[in-house]
Amino acid sequence: MACRTMHNDLSPMSDSDYPANDGQNTENDDTADADPQQPDQAETAADAAAANAPAEEIAKMNDQLLRLAAELENTRRRSEREKADAGKYAIANFARDLIGVADNFERALRAAGVSGDQIPEGHSDAFNGLVAGIQMTEKELLTTLQRHGVQKIEPAGDRFDPNLHQAVANVPSGEIPKGHVVDVAQPGFTIGERVLRAAMVTVSSGGASGDAAAPGAEVDEEV
Repeated sequence: MACRTMHNDLSPMSDSDYPANDGQNTENDDTADADPQQPDQAETAADAAAANAPAEEIAKMNDQLLRLAAELENTRRRSEREKADAGKYAIANFARDLIGVADNFERALRAAGVSGDQIPEGHSDAFNGLVAGIQMTEKELLTTLQRHGVQKIEPAGDRFDPNLHQAVANVPSGEIPKGHVVDVAQPGFTIGERVLRAAMVTVSSGGASGDAAAPGAEVDEEV
């Protein structure tokens, strides 16, 4: 009988026979309730940072692309301008040398007493033929220079322009307004927008009453 009773006391206990541990379950429940909230907050912050980062990178890349496009456009325009200038002013030095030839033709015609296209009377046919030949050669030379963008400056009667003219003297004049060119001592030449040689001119200082010379036209009378 004693053995049979002991065997009954060692029988397995059911789940309901274990005492409840309220403190342990409560702690686990609190942890279980708190943990899901913390990953949600971290995930939200990470998503926001991830959303902002691409937008900032895209804006930065767009700005860099715009700057690069502007630099490329400026480079292209500068290259085209330099190419155009190279073609336009490539013969500048050569044209400057030919200006001296044109000056010699003009001096020869002045020495012959020729003004413009008129041939003076009272000379032999040989002389007139020589003068006509010089006139034609000078005209052809100037036409060739013009075809390559070289223009002759003869500013008689024009207002003095220090960018195109070089004043060698101021003279009183009752016919030419003050600050205008009275006479051209040596014609000038331009190529495109550049001056190959400024025209040497005398400038009117106004009437004989002694008006002041035009601004920028004051020169040494001994020049």
